[in-house]
Amino acid sequence: MTLKCFPLISILLGVVLLVGFFLAGLVIHGGVQGWWIAPVLGSLSEVPLMLGATILTAFNDNAAITYLSTLVPGFTDSLKYAVVVGAVTGGGLTIIANAPNPAGQSILKRHFDDAISPLGLLTAALMPTMIIWLCFALLGRS
Repeated sequence: MTLKCFPLISILLGVVLLVGFFLAGLVIHGGVQGWWIAPVLGSLSEVPLMLGATILTAFNDNAAITYLSTLVPGFTDSLKYAVVVGAVTGGGLTIIANAPNPAGQSILKRHFDDAISPLGLLTAALMPTMIIWLCFALLGRS
């Protein structure tokens, strides 16, 4: 969908449509995942749930992880907190799973020889991720 006289509008419209399709797909396809995700997540306590969300965020979008956790009936506020905190703390472990990471990569690419190594990114992000994870786990909600 291009509007020749308004190129900026067509670029923004394309981005908006992509985000809309992503969220629609998340709701449509995520909704049918409740049969297996509810028993799995429902059997976990706070710390394993938080750790699992942190690790999964390196491979999946954190919106998908937090949405799937809403499919678990009877999730307490502390379990919801664990999922969100895990998803937030794992956001720097990968480039592809979170939208700000490719933007940061494009800004910093001149400081790297060829490209950012996924293993190098994981190595560099592991310590800050563990520190933030421990802060959330030990300090908890106030």
